[in-house]
Amino acid sequence: MATFNDIPDVILSNIFVSISDTRTRNSLSLVNHKFMHLERATRFSLTVRGNARDLYMIPNCFRSVTHLDLSLLSPWGHHLLVSSSPLSNPDLLARRLCFAFPSVTSLTVYARSPSTIELLVQQWPGLQRVKLVRWHPRHRQWPIGADFVSLFEQCENLSCLDLSSFYYWTEDLPPVLQAYLKVSASLAHLNLLTTSFTEGFKSQEIKEITTACPNLKSFLMACNFDPRYIGFVGDETLLTVANNCPKLTLLHLADTSSLGDVRGDPDNEGFTSEDAMITRGTLLEFFSALPLLQELVLDVCRNVRDTALALEMLNSKCKDLRVLKLGQFHGICLAIESQLDGIALCSGLQELCIKNCGDLTDMGLIAIGRGCCKLCRFEVIGCKRITEKGLRTMVCLLRNTLVKVKISCCKNLDAAASLRAVEPIRDRIQWLHIDCVWDGLQESGNFEQVDHSFGHNQHQVEEPSSMFSSEYDQDMSRKRCKYSFELSDSYVMENNGFGCRKWDKLQYLSVWIGVGELLTPLAAAGLDDCPNLEEIRIKVEGDCRGRQKPSERAFGLSSLSLYPRLSKMQLDCCETIGYALTAPSGQMDLSLWERFFLSGIGELGLTELDYWPPQDRDVNQRSLSLPAAGLLAECLDLRKLFIHGTAHEHFMMFLLRIPNLRDVQLREDYYPAPENESTEMRTGSCSRFEDALNSRPISD
Repeated sequence: MATFNDIPDVILSNIFVSISDTRTRNSLSLVNHKFMHLERATRFSLTVRGNARDLYMIPNCFRSVTHLDLSLLSPWGHHLLVSSSPLSNPDLLARRLCFAFPSVTSLTVYARSPSTIELLVQQWPGLQRVKLVRWHPRHRQWPIGADFVSLFEQCENLSCLDLSSFYYWTEDLPPVLQAYLKVSASLAHLNLLTTSFTEGFKSQEIKEITTACPNLKSFLMACNFDPRYIGFVGDETLLTVANNCPKLTLLHLADTSSLGDVRGDPDNEGFTSEDAMITRGTLLEFFSALPLLQELVLDVCRNVRDTALALEMLNSKCKDLRVLKLGQFHGICLAIESQLDGIALCSGLQELCIKNCGDLTDMGLIAIGRGCCKLCRFEVIGCKRITEKGLRTMVCLLRNTLVKVKISCCKNLDAAASLRAVEPIRDRIQWLHIDCVWDGLQESGNFEQVDHSFGHNQHQVEEPSSMFSSEYDQDMSRKRCKYSFELSDSYVMENNGFGCRKWDKLQYLSVWIGVGELLTPLAAAGLDDCPNLEEIRIKVEGDCRGRQKPSERAFGLSSLSLYPRLSKMQLDCCETIGYALTAPSGQMDLSLWERFFLSGIGELGLTELDYWPPQDRDVNQRSLSLPAAGLLAECLDLRKLFIHGTAHEHFMMFLLRIPNLRDVQLREDYYPAPENESTEMRTGSCSRFEDALNSRPISD
């Protein structure tokens, strides 16, 4: 009888290539020598963890790796090829890396200084894709362009450069691109969407970059659309980009003020005091010059008015457009009677994000639902005039395709209203973001009555408007019946006659919540039955200063224990501002707020956790406190823990109580990362903790 080992090696290799989970691949490599050699021969991507001092111990068996990530070595942000030992030789370490990974064509590295880049690119002159990471400040004494000169000198085949997580000066890059025109012309992907920028690239710099890189297919850039600033992006710059780079398939231009992960004001009308210097005629010419576009993001943060006609041109000129995100665009869909217009004519869209559109109404949403019938992802942010009724009708129209939805900062869509709006696709949706605003919940005790008003007839598409023509009314009537039958058949009916509240396919949930609010009402709002929810992201935002002590002792993380498969969490409190040191009388410092946020986390059975501690901006401190360390130590099932901040060594030692914890790291991935070693982030402290962690026996 044939066994698994009798399968030809070619077929086995294809099977191994299709396996992406690292732990599964590691387990397969332990079966026998044949499996180990096959696994090593088919592993093309590797992220190296561990301590940078041990680079000389890297094994030689991963010789097929083409993508190598060195950005997560410990201590995080450490000078990669610099050791505390006076006998270490950076050049020998770099050669050792090249010997262990001879096939590398794609490299990601934390480049604290230009010397790191220079040493590594000498080892792999055939690099095609490079991502540089740095959150530490750029030293003023370095010459202009010092970070990039060696890269462009050595790597003539460079086709992709990603600087989205690399802090530098905007004036560093254009001179290097102009000095090495051959390499610049070979670039097809350029990501300059650096989140740590405050002003972004100026119009002249954008002109120089696009002139030097005429063959770009993917271009992402942080810039400034505010006409009050010198070098702002307006009509001329947009046309320059389109004319210099006609092969673009992905274009992402974002104002630097949109890069921060901060929720806006839901009471804002959506219109800014200043208009962007972008006219309708320019948009028409801009879209006409880029016929190959597949993904377009224009997050302007200044008013762009009367854009419906331009968006109709976008549909006719960019036939392959699949992803569209517009920020501060107004008049995108006029929705006059039954005639589709504007963005509703972009029938090929699969993903759409509308942000801060001051005149978007329910009628506009319904028109988009009718016209963009292939949408699988829809995001609406900061649109004050839309309501639950319009969004719910749109969701019904897109029931067969829509699986990812984000609803944020919309005045009329609190948590309960948002969940009611997406309720028609409750059995299909896989990814969801809502804001935890509990205005619609008077008391959790009476919510059952409110929720059960989702009667059988509530699944019908709402009547759009009495002003529509009779022909359209008849068409909508037919659709109303159709969706009603589909929905009623798809839900399991309970004894009380109401639809099942189960979110069968929801795997990822993201929520925003204001500081001082409780997470407990989340289940009462409608998310009480999510049997397949695996990952949740919780963003806590607000100023703790001046706030009184919360009435409850815990934030409510323990209430998430009702999700049986929840194993991954991202708890982001980085936009929670408070006092790291002594707080004024009657207020809580950040250590007590951390106790409030993390209480009950040990009851969830998490295996992976990313935690961003709250911060004190006055002293640029994001540090794990003693109560937080003690509460994290109660997560006995954790295998991976990443703390995006600093911590004292003796606080970190609390984490050794977690029996199966394998991967722990402190990451200061925010700007500006502390330049010098503080009492929390000493290299020796991190090394001692890692030694203690790795010396423990792990059962599996």
